[in-house]
Amino acid sequence: MPASRPRPLAATLGVTLALTLAGCAPHAKGPPNRGPPVVSVITVASGAVTLTADLPGRTSPFETSDVRPQVNGIIKARLFTEGSNVHAGQVLYLIDAAPYRAAYDQALAQLASARASLVTAKLKAERYADMVKINAVSRQDADDAQAIYGQDAAAVQQQAASVESARINLGYTKVTAPISGRIGPSSFTPGALVTNGQANALATIQRLDPMYVDLTQTAVEHVKLERELTRVAAVGRGPAGAAVHVQITDGLDYPLEGHFQFADVTVDQNTGSVTLRAMFPNPKGVLLPGMYVRARIIEGVDPAGILVPQQAVTRDEKGRPTAMVVDSQSRAQSRLLELGGAFGNRWRVTSGLKAGDRLIVEGGDSAKPGAQVHAVPYAAKPAAVSAGVGG
Repeated sequence: MPASRPRPLAATLGVTLALTLAGCAPHAKGPPNRGPPVVSVITVASGAVTLTADLPGRTSPFETSDVRPQVNGIIKARLFTEGSNVHAGQVLYLIDAAPYRAAYDQALAQLASARASLVTAKLKAERYADMVKINAVSRQDADDAQAIYGQDAAAVQQQAASVESARINLGYTKVTAPISGRIGPSSFTPGALVTNGQANALATIQRLDPMYVDLTQTAVEHVKLERELTRVAAVGRGPAGAAVHVQITDGLDYPLEGHFQFADVTVDQNTGSVTLRAMFPNPKGVLLPGMYVRARIIEGVDPAGILVPQQAVTRDEKGRPTAMVVDSQSRAQSRLLELGGAFGNRWRVTSGLKAGDRLIVEGGDSAKPGAQVHAVPYAAKPAAVSAGVGG
């Protein structure tokens, strides 16, 4: 068997050096440290925020009056056009006045008779008063004459009252409009018998300019509203005097602005809501009684309001709103918030944040409270840019 050939010296030295270096190499380490998580933040800014409340409501007339007869009789004529505007004092119906005119004439005659009797009684009482002084008549006769005079004087007053009552009843045969407004259909026609105190009205008049809008708000929201208006420098109170805008049923905005009037002091036990009333000018009669509307009340202005993107606010296990901020040492911190309502894609924050805080908008899921984070400016999309929040 032939002897093996010796390896070259250079090859032997190369293998030896490689083995030596491999034996001296340090042990392999794990994956490199990635550093703190990256979060996108914005700098919270404060500014004037208009406070509004959107509430459902229905319209109701400013004044409503039923036209009713105050005397019994037959309707002789109807003197108005149904659906037209009438003014206060306008004659609407004529009731047969003949029996009431006769009663008035009779009362006048009875008053005249009473006055004539009073003259005779007065003269007799005066004569007897003089005669009793000289004992020409007895004291009893003089007293009787004086009593008759007093009775006749009272009878005159009674008959005068009867005349006034007959005059009033005669006037009631002309049924007039108690208020100005638009009159509805007539429930009775000429020839119908009507009575004083009847259940059915002859017609109904509604004053439509101005017009009321009655809104409903839950008691919880109403209490919150009162607290907010006390806290901020708001325009109006309760929100008394606040501007109101409505959208009518066809989706169009009513062009004229209304104003808040008052809030009811009683909570409806069935619905837990409070009624609020606003008043609107209605010169063209666009608003009609019973219409359903959506109203927006401009409650006031918070001069230091804070609005933040909704994506920056989460909920804890108890359902409370929270947010993450980055402190001065670049650590993530959790904040418990109080929210004052939505403004488009933003929340209004009433407690928990202040101007200058660096609010985490993206990346908050990877940040733990108290842990280091690397904050970078949040690149908001153009549609998400909102007033009151600085980048």
